[in-house]
Amino acid sequence: MIGYLLKRLIQMTIVLWVVSVIVFLMMSFTGDPVFMVVPIDATDAEIAQARRILGLDQSLFVQYARFLASLVEGDFGRSYVFRQPALDLILERMPATIEMVVVAMVFAILVSIPLGVYAGANPQSRVSKVIMAGSLLGISLPGFWVGMMLIYLLAVQWGFFPSSGRGDTVEFLGMRISLLTADGWQHIILPAFTLSLATMAIILRITRAGMMEVGRQDYMKFARAKGATPRDVLYRYGLKNALIPVVTIFGLQLGDLIAFATITETIFSWPGMGKLLIDSIYRADRPVIVVYLMLVALIFVVINFLVDLLYTLIDPRITLK
Repeated sequence: MIGYLLKRLIQMTIVLWVVSVIVFLMMSFTGDPVFMVVPIDATDAEIAQARRILGLDQSLFVQYARFLASLVEGDFGRSYVFRQPALDLILERMPATIEMVVVAMVFAILVSIPLGVYAGANPQSRVSKVIMAGSLLGISLPGFWVGMMLIYLLAVQWGFFPSSGRGDTVEFLGMRISLLTADGWQHIILPAFTLSLATMAIILRITRAGMMEVGRQDYMKFARAKGATPRDVLYRYGLKNALIPVVTIFGLQLGDLIAFATITETIFSWPGMGKLLIDSIYRADRPVIVVYLMLVALIFVVINFLVDLLYTLIDPRITLK
């Protein structure tokens, strides 16, 4: 286990280093950040001084060395727009994004797993065909359109839910959390459901395919023969052995939702990391963009590592190498 952990740690470090190179090069060719920190009427001398302060008068290699050293120290610079440490801005917005993603994934699991198990166990039934048609619709519909329709129908026309914002929050462990208030739950339902729709459809289809595959295995026939209840056959024997691809997709979708909740957050004016990223791109706020991209890369490699560990809990036959 220790050897495996060291191996994965080295792999994660290499991945993050490659990402840092890509991020640095991408930021280097997206414009001159000097004009974000100097007044509009700045003189050539003031512009040259700002360039020296930012280290942009050095060679590209020296700039990257300083950039990498700052990343290792946790110094991502200050936002050009907000004049605050970029990392603090991201961490301040992270709880809003995390709680929306968590609720979205809970929605997806509670709906997709039971429906996927039923559709896989009864592939020729009318209900199963309706379920699969609905999943295809969930994959096909654009998230921004679904969000706008939900706002129009459930918020504007019928007034069931608020149309935007995060609602009331309370402080918990040093973070502002909305899930601990009733108003917060009212505000999170629509964006979380919008975010979960495509994931729900994908996990449903993967679960169905897995259940259809394990349904032909001998141990499923043996479980029925020895008198196991239909529920035990499906969930204790069938679903457990069909979970490997589901867990893989779950991990990928979890990272994907955290990284790319930008459209949903923008539509619902949800004050999370995604909306901050969009605002930062519009304003060319380079430090905030860098923090976001590096944090997303870290989230992906950590989630993939945890998914690999989860495989061994689901199926003890799988060994870590």
